[in-house]
Amino acid sequence: MREIQVGSHKETVVERSDYPPEKIRQILADETVTVLGYGVQGRGQSLNMRDNGVKVIVGQRPGTKSYDLAVSDGWKPGETLFDLDEAAKRGTVIQYLLSDAGQKDFWPKLKPHLTAGKALYFSHGFSIVFNDQTLVNPPADIDVILVAPKGSGTSVRRLFLEGKGINASYAVHQDFTGRAHERAKALGIAIGAGFLFETDFRKEVVSDLTGERGVLMGAIYGIWLAQYEVLREHGHSPTEAFNETVEEATQSLYPLISENGMDWMYANCSTTAQRGALDWFKRFRDATRPVFQQLYNSVETGNEARITLDANSKADYRVNLEKELKEISESEMWVAGATIRELRPERQK
Repeated sequence: MREIQVGSHKETVVERSDYPPEKIRQILADETVTVLGYGVQGRGQSLNMRDNGVKVIVGQRPGTKSYDLAVSDGWKPGETLFDLDEAAKRGTVIQYLLSDAGQKDFWPKLKPHLTAGKALYFSHGFSIVFNDQTLVNPPADIDVILVAPKGSGTSVRRLFLEGKGINASYAVHQDFTGRAHERAKALGIAIGAGFLFETDFRKEVVSDLTGERGVLMGAIYGIWLAQYEVLREHGHSPTEAFNETVEEATQSLYPLISENGMDWMYANCSTTAQRGALDWFKRFRDATRPVFQQLYNSVETGNEARITLDANSKADYRVNLEKELKEISESEMWVAGATIRELRPERQK
């Protein structure tokens, strides 16, 4: 483990070298890890653990697309693939990776299977932190742990296959056995994390919900859309507007930030671009900071949890979701994006 310091703040991170495969298998030797839910996180985490030699079984509702996908990925019905109830009964570590609304719905059926000494594992603090809404209250005689990859399950799997790793946080909410921390850290590396940093359930869920609604997804799309619309209103073509708004960011500039940071990206742009960015970034900060404060307050008070559970629990949720996503995909901005992606040289082979 390595101690890092940023300013006056010190913390200890867990690196992959701290938990090599043989150590993971030793810690988890007597465990059967049940992954409930075969969505993007369930799929990525379960496949990585299987490749790392962990005994894994999957719980998924038969007759669903996710169940069929699990079969195609090599999970065998009756051996390593079961319905949710049977899988929960068989596991000593239950990775609860259903959707937040799904966790609320299945909880009364899961709770009887959480017998003494088992571990209940989350990849999001939502159900525990907002248990006044989810009614998820674990029994006192189990471990309650969390490993939260900082990215989608698709990235968890892709980076693992590339020999890399995704950053992840871990937390222990309840340590009944005295082994909760070891379980969490071993599982964190087993699912494909490159390094782990410690948090708690509340900090994880508040930062996660803020980030998703903010710069990771909601805010970035809102800002892109605003710039694209202004350019189009002033006569710029869809191709030009999309390139100056999205394509150059994702294909050229953001990779530079990933490599060495914002200052390095600035240093590797033209002097005109540097001057403009340095003159304008504080204006965007000042304009958006009040919105981020409103967002944070909405998350921290549980309002965003209520909105999520209400929306995702409706019978027509999937239909309405597909409609909203279709509106985005069919908008001019993303039709232009699809066309431009097809023009990338690697697509022309």
